[in-house]
Amino acid sequence: MNESQQTTPGQKTPEQITRGGLRYEGKAKRVYATADAGQYIVEYKDDATAFNGVKRAQIEGKGAINNAITSALYPQLEAAGIPTHFIRQLSEREQLVCAVQIIPVEVIVRNVAAGSFSKRLGIEEGTPLSRPVIEYCYKSDALGDPLINTDTALSLGWATEAQLLRVRELALKVRHFLTPFFEARGVRLIDFKLEFGTLADETVVLADEISPDTCRFWDTATGEKLDKDRFRRDLGGVEDAYAEMLRRITS
Repeated sequence: MNESQQTTPGQKTPEQITRGGLRYEGKAKRVYATADAGQYIVEYKDDATAFNGVKRAQIEGKGAINNAITSALYPQLEAAGIPTHFIRQLSEREQLVCAVQIIPVEVIVRNVAAGSFSKRLGIEEGTPLSRPVIEYCYKSDALGDPLINTDTALSLGWATEAQLLRVRELALKVRHFLTPFFEARGVRLIDFKLEFGTLADETVVLADEISPDTCRFWDTATGEKLDKDRFRRDLGGVEDAYAEMLRRITS
C-alpha cells in the first residue's frame, strides 16, 4: 500500500468500500457511486481515443499508469493550496474521489505552441509563449469539445462569473506548481488540459486527472514526446512513454 492508499483512523479500507451503480462513462474513465453520496469511485480504462473519437485503440497498462500518476500528483497539488476532488488511491486502476458536479468548461493552459494551437494560428510547433495562454472548451464529446470564450459560458449558463474567475486562478496555480516540478525531472510541460467541478457547498475543485493523456510532455534534452501525441501521430512507443513519465514522477 502506497502513501495515497493509507487510511486514517475511522476510514474505511479499500476492501470496505463497495462500488455502486455506474454514474458516468467517458473515453478514459468510469465513475461509480458508493454507499456515501459524497464519494465516487473512478476507474481508469486502457481505452485511447484521438481526434474526437475517430481514432481508437487499447494501450496496455495506460489506465493503471494514469491512475498512479494522478494519485501521486494530486496530494502534492493539495499541499500547494490547490483543492482537488482526490481522496485516495484504492487499487491499481481505482481511486476514491469527492462527488462533484463537473463544470462543462475545460481549461487548456499553454506554455509552448503545439498541436491545434499551432495549426490554428500558423505558429511553428515548439515556439515558446511569452506568457501562459488560457483557452476554454465546451465539454461535449458529441461536438468535439469546441473552443469557446467566457462570454459564451456565461451566456449559456455553463458557469458563473465567480466560477470562471476561480477556475482561471486555480489553473494558473497548477501551472505554477507543475512547470518547475517537471523541469526538475527533465520534462518540458508544453500544455495541459484541466477539468473542474463543484462540491455540495459550491466550492470549486480540480477534478479529472493529470497524465500523459491530458498533458504534452517533451523530454528537455531530446525533445522526445512522452505523451498521447505518440498515439495521435503514430510515433510508436506509447506504452514506454507513459511508463517513463510514471518513473520520472514517482522516482
